[in-house]
Amino acid sequence: MQSVVHLVSGDEDERQTALAIVKNLLNDESGTIDDVAVVAQSKGIESVTAGGDSEEQVRSLLDEGVAFKACSNTLDMMNLDESDLVDGIETVPEGAVEVTRLENEGYAYLRP
Repeated sequence: MQSVVHLVSGDEDERQTALAIVKNLLNDESGTIDDVAVVAQSKGIESVTAGGDSEEQVRSLLDEGVAFKACSNTLDMMNLDESDLVDGIETVPEGAVEVTRLENEGYAYLRP
């Protein structure tokens, strides 16, 4: 199974819940989780910026094989550059399109 977590909220509790869900998916003992991706856009982009409160969690999840994708449109709107992101974060042109693409590939959609 594959899961995509959509990280769009500016609410810190919601962002932390999203990252906790990702960690829980990785720790699933059934062995049925093959791939986990996180798509960050809107205020959720703050979770994947270097120097942010979630940087250590994000780095750890990247090291465990989670694919993090940041919306380039959001970066433009928030006057951020790819260099402002945690190393290893991939950028995609549009977050919503990426989520839709992943869903079409069979990923289950999760959003806290």
